[in-house]
Amino acid sequence: MGLVTSTEMFKKAYEGKYAVGAFNVNDMEIIQGIVEAAQEEQAPLILQVSAGARKYANPVYLKKLVEAAVETTDLDICLHLDHGADFEICKSCVDGGFTSVMIDGSKYPFEENIALTKKVADYAHDHGVVVEAELGKLAGIEDAVNVGDHEASFTDPDEAVEFVERTGCDSLAITIGTSHGAFKFKGTPKLDFPRLEKISGLLPGYPLVLHGSSSVPKEFVDLCNQYGGAIPGAQGVPEDMLREAAKWGVCKINIDTDLRLAMTASIRKVFVEQPQVFDPREYLGPGRAAIKAMVAHKLKDVLGCAGKL
Repeated sequence: MGLVTSTEMFKKAYEGKYAVGAFNVNDMEIIQGIVEAAQEEQAPLILQVSAGARKYANPVYLKKLVEAAVETTDLDICLHLDHGADFEICKSCVDGGFTSVMIDGSKYPFEENIALTKKVADYAHDHGVVVEAELGKLAGIEDAVNVGDHEASFTDPDEAVEFVERTGCDSLAITIGTSHGAFKFKGTPKLDFPRLEKISGLLPGYPLVLHGSSSVPKEFVDLCNQYGGAIPGAQGVPEDMLREAAKWGVCKINIDTDLRLAMTASIRKVFVEQPQVFDPREYLGPGRAAIKAMVAHKLKDVLGCAGKL
């Protein structure tokens, strides 16, 4: 077992009409909770590191924690850079042992995005690393990514085909209505499935990616608020929509906010109900357990990738 690319994972996911979970990691407890769930569920796994995580925990620490996860399980794990901002960051991660990197050139005009993505893809491929790119602008806030609703734009199907052909990227993050953060919809949730079906039809066999796909479970929002939180009106992507997306070529679904909510809710509960606690293990332990339960649910009941190893 070891660190692997996502190539084989995506091939099996596409053929099986399920999605692989890509979970953002920031510290040891989050990694442990995710990995323990994937181990028990025998599910393929992508652990991804954002710019914020690299700044918070140091890339070397995160890489060593992921290596520890590989050594203590029988899992093959893909280590992925989430939202790489430029060539230098992607190159650093390729050189540092990541097996997958995302170059996010979605903020640039079409031709600039193509040029940047191709540059990253050429370098990464020369080193045996796969590349995810993004076309279309996803609304919402996540770490260094901050796009207002007025700036967001859905992916054009015809442009997607040209983009993939000209860049050589191995997977493509598309925009069909999801968004980063805990406040994804104002009103009734809706994804543009006709657009997804068209893109998938024009790129048969090609793995698509959905960012901003946390479901923001009401139970955890309520639990946070019950124990002193202030996140009213939070709303995510309904889980049945994610299951539907996996039928149309979406092979990777990114989940971060749900992990934050699960951990924060459990820690808040400990602080309120056990104010005498000051040993970090006594509140981080329940946080880790909440992460594990959340991920196990996603793998089994939403992504459909449990038992696929």
